[in-house]
Amino acid sequence: MNWQFSPFIVPVAGCAVAIVAIIASYVSEGHKARLRADQRMAMVARGMNAEEIEKVLGKAKEEARPPAVDPIRSLNNIRLTASILLCGGAAVVMFGLLLAWIVNVREVLVVAAAGLIALGIGFGFLVDYRMQKKDMVRFGMELDPHE
Repeated sequence: MNWQFSPFIVPVAGCAVAIVAIIASYVSEGHKARLRADQRMAMVARGMNAEEIEKVLGKAKEEARPPAVDPIRSLNNIRLTASILLCGGAAVVMFGLLLAWIVNVREVLVVAAAGLIALGIGFGFLVDYRMQKKDMVRFGMELDPHE
């Protein structure tokens, strides 16, 4: 049997892609840091002082700080994620049940069981959405009453 037709080629390739993506992100972060340091060194070589460099490039602490998160946008993202997971999970469950009925093989019901995972996660996001919405109303934030 040739290695190209091995049943293990897909999982091995998937793991290889994930490893390459992780390594590429680390290399990219290192490249960004080196570029920032090179820019600062070039400015120092041209005679700029530290305050002028900070005005032009910004402070290192400002670059590291994450941007402020809008709670309404976060709430909408949670609702969207819940909707996608619930619909996707329901679709996978229906597909698994239909496929098991068509081919008349009980082992195919594993597909429907896999869809239950997405449904469970989607329900978790929906509960989180309801709890956050209740907290926002309790703390006095204005929310759309039609949601």
